[in-house]
Amino acid sequence: MLSYQHGYHAGNQADVLKHAVLHAVLQAASAEASPLLYLETHAARGLYDLTSAQSRKTGEASKGVLAMPKSAQAPRALQPWLQHVQNAGPQAYPGSPALAVQVLHKQARFAFFEKHPAEYSALTDALGQNNRVQIKKADGYSGALRLQARRGERMLVLLDPSYETMDDMDALANWLPRAMRRWPSAQFLIWLPLFADGREEEFGAFLSELDEGFVAGSRWSRHEADPSALQGSAMIGLRVSGSGAKKAFAIAAELDKYWRAT
Repeated sequence: MLSYQHGYHAGNQADVLKHAVLHAVLQAASAEASPLLYLETHAARGLYDLTSAQSRKTGEASKGVLAMPKSAQAPRALQPWLQHVQNAGPQAYPGSPALAVQVLHKQARFAFFEKHPAEYSALTDALGQNNRVQIKKADGYSGALRLQARRGERMLVLLDPSYETMDDMDALANWLPRAMRRWPSAQFLIWLPLFADGREEEFGAFLSELDEGFVAGSRWSRHEADPSALQGSAMIGLRVSGSGAKKAFAIAAELDKYWRAT
């Protein structure tokens, strides 16, 4: 799908959960001494200007990260990620690739796949000068399976497709079991939109049953006139446990309370 550009949606309510949970899992991964290969199949541009015309066109960030309080006054589980992005500022909001490069230790390697020409170019400008980063202008599902972790190297994979059509769900459902067989010790993080009509429920149940891990989600109130079909989002962590999983649950629980209160 070459039409999707995340810049219109960066920093929105779905991003708050996704990036806060990712930040927690990255911190837990960085606490381990062994090297890591971090991989994204749908990387997008890496850094976002939330004051840009593209972002202001939808105004979604103003309801998401830009509406959050200062980190010191935020719900406790959200504070580490909020402090990170607020220190960066709204003109350098880190998407998942930049967040990973910024958080993970120097033993980590990165492989990012992005086939949209404009998004690939922006990602290359943002992160391409880092010699630990490999950026491929290619379909992540086909290209990623050619990669393999080095001896002694852990592996963490983020799956964040656009879900513009039901075909996106089918593609992920077909690819993920293959990837889990290819990388039997890799950890996987999957972002899942929660739609107002519940269309994702069977798909989400299928994903969560592929291996042990966690499912952490939050929902917000949605007005009937809201043009978005989203009513929440979730992160599924497969083979992810320990402090990263515990923090993911805490983030989702605190966000649920926060969305209801605002």
